[in-house]
Amino acid sequence: MYDYLIVGAGLYGAVCARELTDAGKKVLVIDKRDHIAGNVYTEKVEGINVHKYGAHIFHTNDKRVWDYVQRFATFNRFTNSPVANYKGELYSLPFNMYTFNKMWGVVTPEEALAKIEEQRKEIKGEPRNLEEQAISLVGRDIYEKLIKGYTQKQWGRECSELPAFIIKRLPVRLTFDNNYFNALYQGIPVGGYTKLVERMLEGIEVRTEVDYFKIKDEESFSADKVIYTGPIDAYFDYSLGTLEYRSVKFENELLDIPNYQGNAAVNYTDAQTPYTRIIEHKWFEFGKDEDGNDLPKTVISKEYSSEWKPGDDPYYPVNDDKNSALYKQYKELADKEGKVIFGGRLGEYKYYDMDQVIAAALNKVDDISNH
Repeated sequence: MYDYLIVGAGLYGAVCARELTDAGKKVLVIDKRDHIAGNVYTEKVEGINVHKYGAHIFHTNDKRVWDYVQRFATFNRFTNSPVANYKGELYSLPFNMYTFNKMWGVVTPEEALAKIEEQRKEIKGEPRNLEEQAISLVGRDIYEKLIKGYTQKQWGRECSELPAFIIKRLPVRLTFDNNYFNALYQGIPVGGYTKLVERMLEGIEVRTEVDYFKIKDEESFSADKVIYTGPIDAYFDYSLGTLEYRSVKFENELLDIPNYQGNAAVNYTDAQTPYTRIIEHKWFEFGKDEDGNDLPKTVISKEYSSEWKPGDDPYYPVNDDKNSALYKQYKELADKEGKVIFGGRLGEYKYYDMDQVIAAALNKVDDISNH
């Protein structure tokens, strides 16, 4: 008999497992996949830590979270500076003076601002959709080249059909600053995320390739409490309907060259290119192995955004009015489940960054301990 059965060995489950074990609880962690670390799982290919489920760049302003992850890994000083490729033209992201200079030939912040102000005037009144929202923030030129095609691929819907709130804020910098995140702390764990999660789970019983729904009534898995990090609608057997997600498909290639695109992430912002971006994994660790040697080969991943269907990995909750209302109904059911705690991106149907997941798990364990 366990004190806690934790369903899912991703960040939320691993943090809860670590904290509860350290508090003297008997914990078992299970995961349906054949590996730990959930979507932050990295695997080594030719000395390169490949982010199997898409790029994960750790960034946070939360000192408690930063200090916490430092216990399990050393983080490098990787700074996310993506590049946008629009039909062969390259632009800096987030939108900054390099972007405006390339787009319009402007040189001073004053000229850039004047250009944006002039183009924003096109939208009168309150923006009714994502397209109008974007133009009202950055003007038509940037919208057409750097936002429209990418967003349509990402969500599988026209920008005019998407709600405005998706891009309530677009970072516009009138400085030459390519750092995508405004976070105080940023980096990638040296040796990859799998190693980080392995250290979190050290000394804790973990079983992979175990489907919770197949074992939940088995005596050998019984526990006083369950922490469930899978999809909340799956837990209730989709009894109220299916929550929608976007999924991502990856096409990975190992190339016999040292450098494919010279950057970790290049976004393809035109509508014609079928993938949204190409990740070149070695640049998360500056193209070197753990001993500081240059890596002779490279691995790239093309990302294709798709509508989720059963059997796919769910990635991004579609937080529109319809899905939010359905989640609310599931949440009411979840609140009545005495011994089950729902957490994480799928358990709470919420878009969480990694630092937010860790903070939520730490807060949940504090909560548990105080009751």
